[in-house]
Amino acid sequence: MKEIRSALLSVYDKTGLVELATALSEQGVRLVSTGGTARHLVAAGLEVVQIEEYTGSPEMLGGRVKTLHPHVFGGILARRESVSQLEELSAAGLDTIDLVVVNLYPFAETVAAPDHTLMDALEQIDIGGVSLLRAAYKNFSGCAVVVDPADYPSVAAGSAGLSLPARLALAKKAVAHTAAYEAAICNYITSIDQDGIDLGGVTPRAPHPEHLALTFTHRQSLRYGENPHQPAAFYSADGEGYGLGAGKQLQGKELSFNNYLDTDAAWQLAWSLPVPGAAVIKHANPCGAGTSDALVNAYRHARATDPLSAFGGIVGLNEVVDDATAHEVVTTFIEVVVAPGFSAEALEILKAKPNLRLLELPAPTAEQRGARELRWVSGGALLQSRDFGAEEQWVVVSERQPNQQENADLLFLWDVVPAVKSNAIVIGRNGQLLGVGAGQMSRVDSCRFAALKAQDAGHDLRGSAAASDAFFPFPDGVETLADAGVTAIVQPGGSKRDDEVIAAANRLGLVLVHTGTRHFRH
Repeated sequence: MKEIRSALLSVYDKTGLVELATALSEQGVRLVSTGGTARHLVAAGLEVVQIEEYTGSPEMLGGRVKTLHPHVFGGILARRESVSQLEELSAAGLDTIDLVVVNLYPFAETVAAPDHTLMDALEQIDIGGVSLLRAAYKNFSGCAVVVDPADYPSVAAGSAGLSLPARLALAKKAVAHTAAYEAAICNYITSIDQDGIDLGGVTPRAPHPEHLALTFTHRQSLRYGENPHQPAAFYSADGEGYGLGAGKQLQGKELSFNNYLDTDAAWQLAWSLPVPGAAVIKHANPCGAGTSDALVNAYRHARATDPLSAFGGIVGLNEVVDDATAHEVVTTFIEVVVAPGFSAEALEILKAKPNLRLLELPAPTAEQRGARELRWVSGGALLQSRDFGAEEQWVVVSERQPNQQENADLLFLWDVVPAVKSNAIVIGRNGQLLGVGAGQMSRVDSCRFAALKAQDAGHDLRGSAAASDAFFPFPDGVETLADAGVTAIVQPGGSKRDDEVIAAANRLGLVLVHTGTRHFRH
């Protein structure tokens, strides 16, 4: 283990800096620092070697050039086991730099501001900081590198000699830090509209960059993937502080690969519903959804959609779980409950099912609801924003207008149908999903299956409503739903045979509404 005798500190985020520098100084470590970091340390009463004193060259261009100097990088990069390199440093009157403490300009935060200019963004591209980090992690066995203030206490405590594994762990963080930083810059710069460029103004950007760079952090090694012979792991997207990557598991076994997929589906559907709302997911499709005056009733509605399929399902709730809802949950075998929170009373009740996984996940913001999703295909990837709804213009195309209840049912079902694999048909009434037809190759089969599932569960479909994720290509779909008891249907419209479908609805006395927006989910 190598002793730390000299440290270079140059940070934007000064959290914990004085405490670290004080501890190092008290242990005899020489502090070399730059610009605002040096002034911050001097103001705290610490003795600091200014970077221009160390290099023999003044800072240039208002501080834009300060650490890019052979004296700095020689001290970082010299291999400690190389006698000739150490002698070369000594001949130049230099010593090694044994610790680099750096974090970078807030590029991502700057470009997230809607009124930032292109020049604002360019000014937040760190040059020296990234170079220092890269040099340090390249030679981490000789020069320890720190980017995270959370590591300051352990580094200060180990300054007499950080172990090689500890140095590698710090280097890994530095590599990830610079990778995420470069990815943010890449995605921003390559999305700029070249024709509309304006350095001092708000420059238009394309919705998708020419070169997409993403970084992820390993969160969990999984027992296996979709099947036992498939190795798998869970990674959270760096910089994306929402969704499953921001979840906190409160109880139960670790989530499996399929649990993650179903939990994400449950969370998304729950937050598509009015509050209080509940969703039950099985194999990435809703087998239940409901809204009501209280969360416990919403959950009862959702479970009652298809009680058989709810067994072993994943539950998503969009309100803090109370004791009444918890009592209902433990009456059925459920794999996961994801919710924005759990009351103390609810947690006590849910402890009766120690293997039940409880995931606390904050509500998504409006921006997060439309965040991008990435799907891998052979040799590439597909990127799109999530389907959390769209601005639509509903038009009643049938002769009959919906009554108040039918209108409410259509709105509820239109919230549910984007969560169902296409071809998707959902049937419901009074804030409760009653039947689901998912993933069928023909839309009329989805209609038949939705009605069959509802009837198998004992639901009376007379006076119910239905939603279709895409247009009906033939009248047979609305005819099948009408035969089952459906009286009102919402669908995008846009088929070449819309007139025939509308005529069938009028002949059957149905309400038919067109939204103009499709909600496929493959």
